[in-house]
Amino acid sequence: MRIGVDACCWSNKRGFGRFTRELLSALIAADQDNEYLFFVDKDTANDGKFPDGINMVVAETHVSPTEAASASGRRSLRDMWALSHQVMKHRMDLFFYPAVYSYFPIVNRAKKIVTVHDMIADHHPDKVFPNKKLMYFWKVKQYLAILQAHIILTVSEYSKKQIMEYYNLPASRIKVIPEGPSSIFKVLPRNEEMFRMLDRYHISPDERFLLYVGGISPHKNLHALVDAYHRLIQDPVYADIKLVLLGDYTKDSFYSAYPSLRAYIEKLRLADRVVFTGFVEDRELAYFYNAAYCLVFPSFEEGFGLPAVEAMACGTPVISSDRGSLPEIIGEAGSFFDPSHPESMLAAFKKVLNNDGLREEMKATGLVQSQKFTWELAARKTLMIFQGIGKGAGKT
Repeated sequence: MRIGVDACCWSNKRGFGRFTRELLSALIAADQDNEYLFFVDKDTANDGKFPDGINMVVAETHVSPTEAASASGRRSLRDMWALSHQVMKHRMDLFFYPAVYSYFPIVNRAKKIVTVHDMIADHHPDKVFPNKKLMYFWKVKQYLAILQAHIILTVSEYSKKQIMEYYNLPASRIKVIPEGPSSIFKVLPRNEEMFRMLDRYHISPDERFLLYVGGISPHKNLHALVDAYHRLIQDPVYADIKLVLLGDYTKDSFYSAYPSLRAYIEKLRLADRVVFTGFVEDRELAYFYNAAYCLVFPSFEEGFGLPAVEAMACGTPVISSDRGSLPEIIGEAGSFFDPSHPESMLAAFKKVLNNDGLREEMKATGLVQSQKFTWELAARKTLMIFQGIGKGAGKT
């Protein structure tokens, strides 16, 4: 088969960008029979580190689809047409969108497979979109994607259920392809390289810290995390603990809570206790996971929750919200709280931080849980779906 791919999210620093890179790389490595053709914008073509020998078609766009994937509505109709026009020049059996965020419509006979990672934008529009115009743009775009899709992929059973209910779709149209940790995320020794990295962020080797990894969008619930952390360190037992917020807050094209979060931290006089790292490369991220006392995941909703799996693969205990996909993904390895109540989060912190035996148990259970998720398994499942629907695919 000839399979076209929307690879416009390849360079994106959010979870759907990692999903795009990891899944497509694993697919290319595992599939010796099919031909893949990547469609990208010119910025992504110059920026992305693609698998060797991949065939690419570059569309002339004015706004990078990587940025337009934020649901901000900045992609013009002209840009969408440029991508659609390039696709329609080529014959293919299937066309695969690894992320609905960069979706553009295609009119041809190829079967379309669209990945809808979550329904967060639909459940929490006030926490995702700065205005109603952008919300409506997103809803129309996602509706068109669902309408065109022969099969919809998603990343958890939770997300599958939410998509089925929201769009009134049968279970047979939606397939679950879980994510996985990259091979770099594993238990690492505490060494001088790790200590030098921590020192750049003014963290000493023996200093305890809670780690958050992700964006700073409102639905991530970071104000509540800071509130619970502030209460935690009032107790002398926990007064030495820092909070590290790791993520690309300077170039976050989603609706960002960063300005108000920074102001809240200043108000609580925590500026010297809360560390904003900005974006870090995977090697440093792996060191942060390994050095952290615990990972904290306070979100109101997640479609998967990849940082939790990455942390578990590094042997780091996970303290998590009990909402969305997180209980499904973390399983019995985590300690859970109600994200609507900072008191519940605080209680979970103290339960784990004050019990060395529990932390060791969570580390061991987390390592086992993380092994259930691999990109190789995700690629095999995706390839089976491709092969199943490709048998009757039209060509154009």
